[in-house]
Amino acid sequence: MKAVVFHARNQPLLLEEVELPFPGPDEVLVQVMACGADITDWKILDGFAYIPKLPIVLGHETAGVVAEVGSEVTSFKPGDRVAVYNYFYCGKCSNCRARREQLCLNMAGLLGILERDGGYKEYTTVPARQLVLVPKNVAWHDAAVCCDAGITAVHAVDRSGVKLGETVLVIGVGGVGAVVTQLCKLAGARVVTVDQSEVKVRRAREMGADTALNSREVDITQAVLDLTEGEGADCVMDVVGVEETVTYGMDSLRRGGRLVLVGYTEERYPLKGEQLDQNELTIIGTRGGRMLDLITTVQLVAAGKIKSIVTDFYPLEKANDALAFLRAGKALGRVVLLTPAGRKAVGRRSTAPPMG
Repeated sequence: MKAVVFHARNQPLLLEEVELPFPGPDEVLVQVMACGADITDWKILDGFAYIPKLPIVLGHETAGVVAEVGSEVTSFKPGDRVAVYNYFYCGKCSNCRARREQLCLNMAGLLGILERDGGYKEYTTVPARQLVLVPKNVAWHDAAVCCDAGITAVHAVDRSGVKLGETVLVIGVGGVGAVVTQLCKLAGARVVTVDQSEVKVRRAREMGADTALNSREVDITQAVLDLTEGEGADCVMDVVGVEETVTYGMDSLRRGGRLVLVGYTEERYPLKGEQLDQNELTIIGTRGGRMLDLITTVQLVAAGKIKSIVTDFYPLEKANDALAFLRAGKALGRVVLLTPAGRKAVGRRSTAPPMG
């Protein structure tokens, strides 16, 4: 089978023929149909955030068809459509018992990131408990991005406590931000979005934003104050996470407001203690999502409550091109790699270079 393998930093990924993996007793062999490619992947290539043991196959947003099940697996059968939860949790520690699997104290790996090969290949094996069934009306590319972009947004909005009647400022409207925008609208909030790209500003309106601002053209804090009669936003969802956005995000909050950090970089943030204390602001960190969040995301997509965030398609064999496209900041939404089987299922629709 074909796999795109990460052998060395600062070198292209290599397309190789590798052996078909065999599922263990509690594992399932998944024929990959679609796999998301995102910023985390090129962060790994740059040696930031995660340092995997090489070689490894990237790809932490994976969806496909069950091809074979291990001898002890009874919950899935060949032919089932599935999405893969990417945190390999122990199920026994205090965090797992509290259903916070992404904070597992004994993490055995992360799909396509640490210890476990991901979906940049035609077949992969995972423990059966990592799988979530995907209804037939969910397209493969949408199922794939449920596994990271989707659960990250669902979990972040859950942690934010956004509710009916609040004003929420969403900073960054790519893949995750587009889902955050839709979820905040579902919660009954007024949503103000921010991006530096006029194309993404227009797209934010399509995702349901009540007001979409271009940070290159307006003073964001002043604009939010004007929209809220001088009070500020109840909640800021920062999907970018650089010093500039954290700073104007904090300045845009009302007294008692919440700043939710969804995105992150290597930067440190200069926070003002007086501003935090005198205004009783809350800063909330959020990491990926729980198994429950993946189940919820798939259900929301199946019910038509989350619009597709996928805008660009590449064949698996052109993974390097997809990552270069991402690194150049050209992606409007989410980028998805399609395996040969996935291309047959999805068709040849593509906003990227021709596939095949």
